[in-house]
Amino acid sequence: MMGWWQELLDWIGDGKKESGHDVVAIPLTAPRALPQPVHKKVSLIIHNPAVPGTGKTLNDFLGWHDPDRLTWEFIADIREVSYGYANYEIAERILVDDFPVKKDGFRYTAAEYVRNWQRRGGFHQPDGVDYHALLDEFDMIAKINSGAIDEFWLFAFPYAGYYESIMAGPGAFWCNAPPLKGTNDASRLFIIMGFNYERGLGEMLEAYGHRAESIMEHVFRDKRGSDNLWQQFIRYDQTHPGQAEVGNIHFAPNSARDYDWGNPTPVPTRAPNWLNFPDLDGRPELLDRSAWGKGDIRKHHKWWFKHLPHVQGEAGKIAYNWWQYIVNPNLV
Repeated sequence: MMGWWQELLDWIGDGKKESGHDVVAIPLTAPRALPQPVHKKVSLIIHNPAVPGTGKTLNDFLGWHDPDRLTWEFIADIREVSYGYANYEIAERILVDDFPVKKDGFRYTAAEYVRNWQRRGGFHQPDGVDYHALLDEFDMIAKINSGAIDEFWLFAFPYAGYYESIMAGPGAFWCNAPPLKGTNDASRLFIIMGFNYERGLGEMLEAYGHRAESIMEHVFRDKRGSDNLWQQFIRYDQTHPGQAEVGNIHFAPNSARDYDWGNPTPVPTRAPNWLNFPDLDGRPELLDRSAWGKGDIRKHHKWWFKHLPHVQGEAGKIAYNWWQYIVNPNLV
């Protein structure tokens, strides 16, 4: 199929013949098409109880973030870093004036929670939330089976007991948490995210990044050596001296320790090549923290996400658009 790049090469060739001079033909690569955007319906469940005698909800009383604003900014960030592919839509918003129940049946009151937070101690153990109580209370499996909802985003406070992400449904696998048992009545896989409105957008992106890491690890589970592009993608200099690529959510290409996104030391990295995927033949470049935001958690994570392959095509039965698996684990 002829394109403008081939016509230009032909024109260069003709010019060389006519002039008799050597003309260096620059290889041109057709830009790969982006996949069609997808739209996923989210049930947003916000536990934000009132604090008696204050006229304020928990987040306002303790000076924490507005969960609705965080949600909309997070949706915009994911749309941006996925090059318009991943479009989340809030299909329902449920505001709960209460605390979620723990696995052992314990439930905080607002007074005791605030007291524990102010003295920085005394929080209940075991901390884990009762996910099956949440499944029942919010009719999650029925909503998944009807197609009304694709995934659930839980928003609460520190010590709510949520995993950052957990996968449910038949054939569920590790998604930064063990698969949620007792959910085989679901017609498909689905993910429950756990967000914390005491933290910010960077931490929301980190939770989603660990989801991405877990899913891509599973996608490439049967690939070995050079065929495992995921293991190549996450290389950083500390583990692969002189062979850094993009790194992972906790380690930038030059990180010397966990969460070290502000390291000023430049290292050779092939991270820029991933923006041209599947062409990974470019030379390494020296990069430091200035490339991904000088230590800013949100900027680093957006930089990391933008390097994920996101174009049409496939090789070895794995799509060139890794986002399709991250957004929809049923495609793994």
